[in-house]
Amino acid sequence: MCRNIRPLSNFEPPATHDEVHAAALQYVRKISGSTRPSRVNAEAFDRAVAEVAAASARLLDALVTTAPPKDRAVEAEKARARAAVRYGT
Repeated sequence: MCRNIRPLSNFEPPATHDEVHAAALQYVRKISGSTRPSRVNAEAFDRAVAEVAAASARLLDALVTTAPPKDRAVEAEKARARAAVRYGT
């Protein structure tokens, strides 16, 4: 899975439209093998991003969990700690 796609489920506040769109864009870039499509493929690329974002939003709205919502600041700090260990900074 692409490292740039972050989990969006069970956060307080919930994932924003921009976060869902960014994840969809990363996914479509990954599976298409292109970060920027040619003009000929731009419409298909943009449509795929919109469809993946819509499906992702529906999924996030439908998920049910008994776990308490995660705090964005705490999760960001955990990610920084993992990166520090990984990259030795």
